[in-house]
Amino acid sequence: MILLDRVTKTYNRNLGSVLDRVSLHVEPKEFVIVVGQSGAGKTTLLRLLTREEKPTSGKIIVGGIDYDKLDEKDIPMLRRKIGVVFQDFKLLPNRTVFENVAFALEIVGLSNHEIEHTVPKVLDIVNLKGKENNMPLELSGGERQRVAIARAVVRQPKILIADEPTGNLDPKHAWDVIKVLEKINRFGTTVLLTTHNQEIVNKLKRRVVTIQHGKVTSDRANAEYKI
Repeated sequence: MILLDRVTKTYNRNLGSVLDRVSLHVEPKEFVIVVGQSGAGKTTLLRLLTREEKPTSGKIIVGGIDYDKLDEKDIPMLRRKIGVVFQDFKLLPNRTVFENVAFALEIVGLSNHEIEHTVPKVLDIVNLKGKENNMPLELSGGERQRVAIARAVVRQPKILIADEPTGNLDPKHAWDVIKVLEKINRFGTTVLLTTHNQEIVNKLKRRVVTIQHGKVTSDRANAEYKI
């Protein structure tokens, strides 16, 4: 599903590599947590997976797509296979919950009938049934993040990348978001979660990949993490 083989990313040779010969293999339907201090290289890793950045060297294959052979015109197709959720939600403030999620389907040309059929199902999955007509500012932070998750998965991507999705949330709303990610994973979506939250990592007991100074220093199943 996700394969990185000795991937290096260097922006400035004088500053060294942000990622240094990183190798990682994630199976379909896995739930993997990527941890590391700020500046360790986690965000760069995710930007490589979504093809916002190109590696300086090494090979990346995602969902059978070899990034070395990927044409620029095929990048939108690749990104439809990868849903992304950020720390800061990135919702459209002047659109309702329904409209925010529907927007992801509008831009790929789905009909109104398909949108009307699909969006309520996804909002139910993220436990937002009844909030369809609310505006983002009428929601809690946790609810807004769940709208962002709904928008990311409404096109049924094979992979969901969640980059610090609980970073701005209190503990209760953080766990609401994590439970939704676990539910989506049970439906068969591969989940890649980055987080600084030690409590979440230790309670989840999932595979934990630790990145320090651009290198994978630990890759363990059912792992705990100490900051």
